[in-house]
Amino acid sequence: MNLLVTNDDGISSVFLHELVAALTAAGHRCFVVAPVNEQSWTGASKTRSRPVKSAAVDRGFGCPTWMVDGTPSDCVNIALAHLLPGKVEAVVSGINVGFNCTLAFILASGTVAGAWEGALHGLPAIAFSQDVTEEIYLQLKEHGGEPDAVLHRTLRHSAVHAARLAGELLPATPARSFTVHNVNFPCPCGPDATVSRTVPAHFMVPGLFSPAADDGSHRLIWTTGEDVSPPEPLTDLACLAAGRISHSVLDYRRLGVG
Repeated sequence: MNLLVTNDDGISSVFLHELVAALTAAGHRCFVVAPVNEQSWTGASKTRSRPVKSAAVDRGFGCPTWMVDGTPSDCVNIALAHLLPGKVEAVVSGINVGFNCTLAFILASGTVAGAWEGALHGLPAIAFSQDVTEEIYLQLKEHGGEPDAVLHRTLRHSAVHAARLAGELLPATPARSFTVHNVNFPCPCGPDATVSRTVPAHFMVPGLFSPAADDGSHRLIWTTGEDVSPPEPLTDLACLAAGRISHSVLDYRRLGVG
C-alpha cells in the first residue's frame, strides 16, 4: 500500500524510524511527513495563529520525507493537500512513546489525532503506540529518546506487528468510514504477542496541573488517575496489563467505540 506516515514525537524519533523500516520491509511504499519537534498531547489541534512551514528533508528513512513545524494534524492535512506526489491509500501514525489508551488520553493524543486527520479525509487510518513504564519514559527523555537494547528489541517486535496489522486492517477498512484503528503494544512485546479486541478504559485523571507558583504559573504533572471501567468488555488498559496487544476501533460516526 501507499502510506502516509506521521507521528507526534517528532521526525527524529527512533520509534518512527523503526515503524517506517518495518512497513517498508513488509512491501509498503511510505511517505513520511512528521513534526519538527515533539507535539504530544496536542490532540487534533491545528495551528491557526501563525504560518506553518514545511520542508523536504533527508532523515534516513529511505523514502520521500518532509518535516512540518506544526501538529500531527497539520502534517497530515498539508501532506495530503500539498506535499505528496500522488494519492495514498491510508494514514499510519506512530509508533508513539507511551500508550494511548483510555478515553482520557485518546482524546488528547497527537498520535491518534494524526490518524484521525486521515479519516477526516476519507482514508483508512491506524495509530500505533508503545506502552512503557514511567521509569523507561524518564530514561528516554534523559537520553534524547534513544532506547536501550532491551526496549529497542521490544520496539522492533512491535514495529513488525504494526506492519502486519496495517496490512491486515487498512485494506479491510472502507473509505470514508470515519474510524481509526487504535493499537497499543505491551512492554515487553515479543514476536508471539497476541492481539485482543478492546474498548478504551474509563479513566479519570483530575489534578493534572501543579498548584500555582509564585508567578501564578501551573505546570503539567503526572497523576495516577482512577480506572472506573466496568468489568466487561475488555479494556485497552486491562489488555496491556495482561501482556497482549490492544486493538480498539474508534468509530467517530457514533461518537463511541465499535
